[in-house]
Amino acid sequence: MALQASQTVSAGALTTPAAITPSASDTIASSSFGPAGVLLRVITTGTATNVVVLDPGATPSGNAGSPPTLAAPATGVRETLIPLSAINPSTGVATVTFSGALTGVTYELKRV
Repeated sequence: MALQASQTVSAGALTTPAAITPSASDTIASSSFGPAGVLLRVITTGTATNVVVLDPGATPSGNAGSPPTLAAPATGVRETLIPLSAINPSTGVATVTFSGALTGVTYELKRV
């Protein structure tokens, strides 16, 4: 599990996104989130992967939520917003998991 940091994109500024190579499970500190969350952009070049943003919440019975899966094709780009609600209040991080071999998979995190 690796702790990742987002990139801040300023209005009117030109930026080159910093690509991150994922591990099976990465975390994002609450300090990396903007007022609306973090934009996750997954880039694949030959390997499909499924991305899941874990839900830190639980039902009154203590059952964890069932988060949706973002299916990224073998070659392509997919984006999703990681909302502030994904931050686990007890740990202060949001957790993202990636499936598969992860060869040729990178992602970008942008504070929004």
